[in-house]
Amino acid sequence: MYHNRHPFPCLHCHPHSYIRMVQHLIERCLLLHMSRDQCIQALAEHASIRPLVTLTVWRELLKENRDFFQAYFHAISPRPFISKHI
Repeated sequence: MYHNRHPFPCLHCHPHSYIRMVQHLIERCLLLHMSRDQCIQALAEHASIRPLVTLTVWRELLKENRDFFQAYFHAISPRPFISKHI
């Protein structure tokens, strides 16, 4: 029986499956309110995905979902602290 040594699809053997997997992992990063750079770093460290691959998929998602990402970036951007004096 053939056993694949890698738990993930291969970019060269199954590019469509690999890209879909990267997209799914990016979506999980978004659920965790991660920035683009945090997502790139997390996928590189935890899934051994090259940063250029993650960045390329991220850019395509951004292109296809501009309104979502605009709202997302607004939601995760740090807001200045406003103190109220009583």
